[in-house]
Amino acid sequence: MGISSMATRLVLAELADAYRALSGTDVAFESVGGVDAAKRVQAGEAFDLVVLAADAIDKLIATGRVVGDSKADLVRSPVAIAVRAGAPGPDVGSEDALRRAVLSARTLGYSTGPSGTALLKLFERWGIADSVRDRVVQAPPGVPVGRLVAQFEVELGFQQFSEMASQPGIDVLGTMPPGCEIVSTFTAGLCAASSQPAAVRALLAFMRSPAAAETKRRHGMEPA
Repeated sequence: MGISSMATRLVLAELADAYRALSGTDVAFESVGGVDAAKRVQAGEAFDLVVLAADAIDKLIATGRVVGDSKADLVRSPVAIAVRAGAPGPDVGSEDALRRAVLSARTLGYSTGPSGTALLKLFERWGIADSVRDRVVQAPPGVPVGRLVAQFEVELGFQQFSEMASQPGIDVLGTMPPGCEIVSTFTAGLCAASSQPAAVRALLAFMRSPAAAETKRRHGMEPA
């Protein structure tokens, strides 16, 4: 049994199905907010495998909850920008255009994950963090930013493309433009609590193999 953040939910489900068909091994993932997933692994819940942002895996390795030599980078996932379906989409094709769009947006949505942290740092680099502070809305853990956009709780939303692409009620304007790209690496690791480490390592090898590459790309990610 594995646990992951929501960003990799769909790609992991498809890879699990493919591995099950190939090996006969039953694989299942529980996908929750990344912060919650890390807390549960840190608390010692009996998971075999965890897939989170690379820095979260590093922290779990440091505390002994993930086996260090099992660390496996799986995908690189870009952040996308979205508006409610049918709403006028601002120009986000360049860094300057995106900065103007951010400044003019009524509200801005971001996630609790690494993409959200990177977005706030980008606002600081642009020198606009103070001017937009009262307009930024952080989605609760496990709640897609796209859902807030679809419900018009935020006007302009930022999150992993893999999560935006499957969200109804929104239009994805594209990924972050050149000069301000935000790309997160999602990484897998064998949980120290696992009772079947050999089987987990075999699954990790499959998920990093060329056989998994096309599935990753279909979900808007690149093999890491």
